[in-house]
Amino acid sequence: MNNISTIFLLSALTITTGCTTMKTEDTKTEAPAIDVALASNPFMKKSTLQYQAPEFNKIKDEHFKPVFDYGLQQQLFEIQQIAGNQAAPTFANTILALENSGEVLKRAATVFYSFTSANTNPTLQKLEEEFAPRFAAQEDRIYLNDNLYKRIKGIDVSALTGEDRRLTEFYLQKFEIAGADLPADKKTDLKKVNEELATLSTQFSNKLLEARKQGGLVISDVRELEGLSPDEIAAAAADAKAAGMEGKYLLPLQNTTQQPLLQNLKNRTTREKLFKASWLRAEKGDSNDTRAILEKQARLRLQKAQLLGKKSFAEWKLQDQMAKDPAAAMNLLSQLATPAVETARRESAEIQALIDQQKGGFTLAPWDWNFYSEQVRKAKYDLDENEIKPYFEVTTVLEKGVFHAAEKFYGITFRKRTDLPVYHPDVVTYEVFDRDGKSLALYYLDFFTRSNKSGGAWMGNFVEQSHALNQKPVITNVFNYQKPAAGKPSLISYDDVSTMFHEFGHTLHGLFANQKYVSVSGTNTPRDFVEFPSQINEFFALEPSVLKNYALHYQTKKPMPQSLVDKIKKAASFNQGYSTTELVSAATLDMNWHSVTDEIQLQPTLEFEKNVLNKYGFNLPEVPPRYHSPYFAHIWGGGYSAGYYAYMWSDVLNAAAWDYIVKNGGMTRANGDRFRQYILSVGNSVDLNQAFKDYTGSNPDIKPLLRNKGFIK
Repeated sequence: MNNISTIFLLSALTITTGCTTMKTEDTKTEAPAIDVALASNPFMKKSTLQYQAPEFNKIKDEHFKPVFDYGLQQQLFEIQQIAGNQAAPTFANTILALENSGEVLKRAATVFYSFTSANTNPTLQKLEEEFAPRFAAQEDRIYLNDNLYKRIKGIDVSALTGEDRRLTEFYLQKFEIAGADLPADKKTDLKKVNEELATLSTQFSNKLLEARKQGGLVISDVRELEGLSPDEIAAAAADAKAAGMEGKYLLPLQNTTQQPLLQNLKNRTTREKLFKASWLRAEKGDSNDTRAILEKQARLRLQKAQLLGKKSFAEWKLQDQMAKDPAAAMNLLSQLATPAVETARRESAEIQALIDQQKGGFTLAPWDWNFYSEQVRKAKYDLDENEIKPYFEVTTVLEKGVFHAAEKFYGITFRKRTDLPVYHPDVVTYEVFDRDGKSLALYYLDFFTRSNKSGGAWMGNFVEQSHALNQKPVITNVFNYQKPAAGKPSLISYDDVSTMFHEFGHTLHGLFANQKYVSVSGTNTPRDFVEFPSQINEFFALEPSVLKNYALHYQTKKPMPQSLVDKIKKAASFNQGYSTTELVSAATLDMNWHSVTDEIQLQPTLEFEKNVLNKYGFNLPEVPPRYHSPYFAHIWGGGYSAGYYAYMWSDVLNAAAWDYIVKNGGMTRANGDRFRQYILSVGNSVDLNQAFKDYTGSNPDIKPLLRNKGFIK
């Protein structure tokens, strides 16, 4: 896996919503009144656009606060009606009523969190900080409500079937994991912890966004950018001008430790400056330093877990995941870590030998790896990234690559739409049609990086599929590709190509959702399963019939020569020691931050990280973790706390499933239909371990993954 996506499963965010005032669950809340101004708020009614797509042309920042205030009170009123119902509890009057509560709030929060991730501003950031603790309090008012919990427990699950039973079991587990069976005094303590954690998570994200924005490397002399293409230099000049530094060059930071431009920059001092700008972005002792916040989060998460009767936060968090417990997750990481580090050491020796051969006179450092590994790759495989890029124009990759593969394997087709409003001029929209020609979904793409956009790439839903609500999916993919200078093509690397296929794998998971209820629909699955459909879709990028269709030179429109294709395939396992080590070390950091069982085990951020990496054998300074703790957004600002291992867990599933596909005919419609039936269309409506076994006929085996990475023959 060469990329990481920050997936935001907005259904989860919008269920966990907040409250306007602190009231006990016994305090009666009145149905909120709707005044004239609120009645005209675009979130008060379902959108009249196709499939309820958001009316972005009508939505303004000032619409969020009043609709949140209303929606919180309205949802609380609905919850109290359910909890106070004197009739015997049934699926319809309890579970289904709970599932359908808070409609207005969910609709507004879905768009709000999309904006704060992809197109934020100071007003939205302030609102996010204001409402984070209120949203957390609302979640507690729902999931710590004694009367509501008693009603759910009072339902005879054995009398239910299908999704009705699954949804009931889902809510019962969710309530119990949240602490519904705690005594009153512990619930009070838990509510305080949850509110504070929600606030800290939002503060972390906002600080990190600003740290990333302010941390870009500014260059005054263009000679320091030797090795970059004219288009890349022009883009850097345009970025500097936009930031008020005309005449200079700005290299903005991406979310990860390593920065893409490091592989081309010839000036070692510039490389070092860019790497350190990335590594130190959030630990400068200024207002954007995230260390105090993440350390407090770690302490509070431990406190929360122990309030809930668990030894560690990881033990609490993994209860409803495929791994089930931290030991299983760490066992997987250890199986990957040993061969990955051993391979990385051999790769490091190869690079050092090249540096010595060139009489470099220095020891390989992390800012050198990409620059020299690219040279090693070129020497071993005669493959140059700059030779590849002209064949990967972003829209061509999308339409003739990603879409083409989906049409061949699943039978779906796409038509561009220009009549739907979007939230930013860069956003493009497509309508998706199923194999029978019927309209299936709407799909939005936001390709280019902006200073007000979170780093990484992700998939989300503006509208989630549900037969009960008669909803079809409206899906978005967000990326952070460098925007080209005006009039220039957007040429991307092969890693970027893989990212596009990866995120579209999440989109397919949402497109093919086929459930009655939103909470178990589409991508609303355990974290360690949700990356499986995305990662397996990466394999299609190198499928011969797909590659020849999209790898077209942006000027000549001629397909990539077979000789170059062969080089890419031969180099597929190149640098896998490095890339796997940076991923597994990051996952190990995450699991250790959240596996502490006593607060005394927590140390200052940098000391804690150093000790963990040394303890588990990640003592190659030239191979840093993909995410350094101070900017590890997945675990401190996103939903992957104690869950970053999920990428590797899913990678085992995807390698084993691809092995099955290859052995059964490869890229055929029959294989596509089977994968859709058993994996992509089941959501969380079935046991997913069983679903995988039903699909392949066996439990997942790690060997195909180790072979793919070149760790075993």
